[in-house]
Amino acid sequence: MKQPGMKQLGAGFYWQDLTVGDRFKSWGRTVLEADIASFVNLVGLHEVVFTDREFLREKSVIKRPFAPGALVYSFAEGLLLPTMQGTGMAFLNMELDMKRPCFAGDTIHVEVEVTEVRQTSKGNRGLVRTCNRVLNQDGEEVLTYNPLRMLKGRE
Repeated sequence: MKQPGMKQLGAGFYWQDLTVGDRFKSWGRTVLEADIASFVNLVGLHEVVFTDREFLREKSVIKRPFAPGALVYSFAEGLLLPTMQGTGMAFLNMELDMKRPCFAGDTIHVEVEVTEVRQTSKGNRGLVRTCNRVLNQDGEEVLTYNPLRMLKGRE
């Protein structure tokens, strides 16, 4: 139970807190080979490039274990959870581009720029679009996406 005058740690942004041009960066997350194996098994993505090291070594263009793009995107969303914890209402739309492989052992983070903020016509809520760049430890773009989210407004 929230006590009067006590602030909630980890609470997300209300739409009014953001303006076009705002930028922020997430913490990092190392993508482990165990993460890749767990994700592949969880979603049933048993493609040989993820499950057969001999195929990877002998027949694949990419020779090292790498993460499915869906895993990289999922980790990016997890890294951004604090920006919408308790204030996010809906994920409405996005375009996503894979730029390069994310290899086992890479450490990724997300750089965010707010590109659109507007109040909806109904209720105390707003639409916020961001340009999200997932970068590896060398500063190389791994993935980009531009989600449109509905966020709560201040009470």
